[in-house]
Amino acid sequence: MAIAPSSPTPAKTATSPLALMIRKLKTHATLDRRDREAIQALPHHVRTFDASAYLVREGDSLQHCSVLVSGYAFRQKVTGDGLRQIVSLHIPGEPLDLQHLFLDLADHNVQTLTRAEVAIIPRAALQSLALSHPAIGHALFVNTLVEGSIFREWALNVGRRDARTRLAHFLCEFAARLEAQGLDGGRGYDLPMSQEQIGDALGLTAVHVNRTIKLLESEGLIVRTRRWISIPSWTALREVADFSSRYLHVRSKAD
Repeated sequence: MAIAPSSPTPAKTATSPLALMIRKLKTHATLDRRDREAIQALPHHVRTFDASAYLVREGDSLQHCSVLVSGYAFRQKVTGDGLRQIVSLHIPGEPLDLQHLFLDLADHNVQTLTRAEVAIIPRAALQSLALSHPAIGHALFVNTLVEGSIFREWALNVGRRDARTRLAHFLCEFAARLEAQGLDGGRGYDLPMSQEQIGDALGLTAVHVNRTIKLLESEGLIVRTRRWISIPSWTALREVADFSSRYLHVRSKAD
């Protein structure tokens, strides 16, 4: 399925949309000036999507790859009887469908979580760039491997941790990923998800999510103001969450 967005978004002069992608790739790999310039030169256009818009549907034959410029997005799969499992959450700068760069059919859905801007790159152009620039191909491959590492941690989280630990781990990961991408998150952040959506990511009912959030609040591990989550003590929340950022594979200093 071709992406069916709303009207085009005017280009921004302050920061190139693909500069955010470069920043993300540099958290895991080294890109020199020529590599960065080659990424910036990729043909692309930016579109704005409303919340809950489908960017990819399972079974689509894809001709484009997408990079999230602003807002948030998620991947999900649906069972035969209509039950949804959110399998990943995405922040600005992250490619949304590198799994499909060399696969012809989409095997899951990608949706916007909030109103979002997305840079759309022709799939053939990104394939050619990955094959002709080894460092870029390496960076894209490493990014996909890191996503696999995050998937494994999510499987462990949903399959083996109790609700309190599961939610605390989810909150820690979101903070760590925002901070690694230079989007703050260390002491607090806006969590743009309903309790139902959090439940779909954690394998919990919305009622159970509500009770667990209140439990973390009562223990002083988080402070919630509507959707703003503050973390009074990162050490305390991380201990409850059984959280180590090792699986995120963030380099200590991007080159």
